[in-house]
Amino acid sequence: MKNSYRFYKNLECEYFPCHKIDNTDEFNCMFCYCPLYLLDECGGNYIMNNGVKDCSNCLIPHKVSGYDYINKKLIEKVYSKK
Repeated sequence: MKNSYRFYKNLECEYFPCHKIDNTDEFNCMFCYCPLYLLDECGGNYIMNNGVKDCSNCLIPHKVSGYDYINKKLIEKVYSKK
């Protein structure tokens, strides 16, 4: 997938890739900082480290499907409040 509103790869970033992965062709930088970080029920692969959420092992925002997953979670969160 080429750069679009759902997928963006920043090859010029000094941290690219910011996670250890085998295939950088499908590494999505769209959500460099995950909008789900503040959610307790984000569905990601995180651990609590001295009371701080450590998402180092989570690749959800960096997958090609990450855009759709994150938007779905955010919409669920917004509408669950009503």
